[in-house]
Amino acid sequence: MLWWRGHELYRDMPWRSDIRPYYVLVSELMLQQTQVTRVVPKFNAFIERFPNERVLADADLSDVLVQWQGLGYNRRAKFLHDAAKMITTRFKGAFPEAESDILALPGVGENTAGAIGAYAFNKPRIFVETNVRTVYIHHFFEDDNVVNDSAIRTLLASTIDTEHPREFYWALMDYGAWLKANGIRTNSRSKHYIKQSPLEGSVRQVRGKIISALANDPKLPVATLHKRVAGDNRFDLALSGLERDGLVSVRAGYVRLTK
Repeated sequence: MLWWRGHELYRDMPWRSDIRPYYVLVSELMLQQTQVTRVVPKFNAFIERFPNERVLADADLSDVLVQWQGLGYNRRAKFLHDAAKMITTRFKGAFPEAESDILALPGVGENTAGAIGAYAFNKPRIFVETNVRTVYIHHFFEDDNVVNDSAIRTLLASTIDTEHPREFYWALMDYGAWLKANGIRTNSRSKHYIKQSPLEGSVRQVRGKIISALANDPKLPVATLHKRVAGDNRFDLALSGLERDGLVSVRAGYVRLTK
């Protein structure tokens, strides 16, 4: 059934038509907290500007952050920039294939590493994300109110197509997306699912406004920046957080995107 559904519901994506590991890494970090429809055009523009790890590693972080605009969660851009640097230095420009080495890349956790292993290297890695949860909870845990990822991993290990793991996960992703689009949303029953907090009124919203303002004007006085983003009592928290994360620098009363 899954193979039939996967073929019927297949979604063409640039990181599927070209499965080089760098493309998969970029797509996986972009897809964290962001829908596919928003990612595709940003992915294409990003790859056009930074076509490989070397070009990305040699770029200023400020350029990467400008290119990242519209995706939010700007720390992901820094993780990607740092990962490119690691690939070009520690791994001598060769994208690592061993799972432990992939896990060493900044911004890459267990599930992202599993996705890279499956999609880029066709390895039967076991990983769980929202679409995987949707499919397995819907079909195997209909009567359970709380489902642990470990239980899903156990089922994945016994059901994965070990000869064609890449296509297996593509089918899972597309079927899971179809289920959600048709009103079957099971992630609230996952023990590990965390609903994204509202953007409106959050410090995250002001962080994004600060980065957007600096993308258009790379050096601004703190007071001007505060006014430009209509800063309120969230401004200081947002600015200090961005500085702590290494995304901006504050010197002599001016704010800049980190080079």
